[in-house]
Formats: sequence, C-alpha cells, structure tokens
Amino acid sequence: MNKLILFAGLLIVTAVPALGAPRALELTQTRCQFLEPENQDHHFRAGSASDCTSINAATQDQRLANSRIVHLGPGPVTIRVTNRDVPWELGFWLRGKGLGRVTLPSVSGGGIGTGQTQEYQIDLKPGTYVYSCPLNPTPDYTLIVE
Repeated sequence: MNKLILFAGLLIVTAVPALGAPRALELTQTRCQFLEPENQDHHFRAGSASDCTSINAATQDQRLANSRIVHLGPGPVTIRVTNRDVPWELGFWLRGKGLGRVTLPSVSGGGIGTGQTQEYQIDLKPGTYVYSCPLNPTPDYTLIVE
C-alpha cells in the first residue's frame, strides 16, 4: 500500500508495507562468498571449505572494504539463504558483533544443499551484527539494525 502525505504544499509518496507483511532478506551463497554484499560473483575455484579459508585469507580485507552493509529496522525478519551452486552443504550464522555477540539475538543452522534455500526467523534488536557461513567459509559481513 502506498501512503500519500501532504506537507507544506509538497506531495510525498512513501512505500508502506501492508500491516503484518513479513520482511525478508534474501542472501545467495556461491563458493566462499555471499553475492549480495559483494555485488559480484568472484567465481572462486574452491573444491572444499578449506580452499575457501585460504581464498578468504588472501582476499577478504579488500572484498570487505568494498562490500555493501545491510541496514534494517528492528523487528521480525525472515532471512532466506540460498546455496546457488556450492557442491557441499552450507549454513548460516547471524550474531552480534563484538560485545553484541552476548547481548543481541542470533540465529544459525546448516544443511543447505546445492540449489536449496533455507529460511531463518529472527526478531532483530538495534545494534551491529555480522553474518557468515562457517561451512562455506565466508568473510563476516555487516548488518546494522537501527
């Protein structure tokens, strides 16, 4: 539903989700990375998770410096994680960054086969989070809830 607001003679149109509409964050994994924060597929040639550990040790600082930070408002969200083409099972882990790791909510899970998508439900609180995949080692990408 769109909401029209008339303010000081200006017409402002804002997009307002329908009441009760669930929010979703879509994330796609390829070998050693999530596509959305990096805005590109690096086409890493990794035959195993240990290959990703080596690739990330050599490339993650530059990749993270150029990655997109996800910004969301607080509240319930569904995170959909898709294994696009990695030939081993993947997972997902969202947790608070730094001291937030013990004070902010977290969600994790595994068992995402090639071509499969898994959903994770979480009620986000304001703070800074990181997300990654420990089974397809990826960098720790940033998500900020404000």
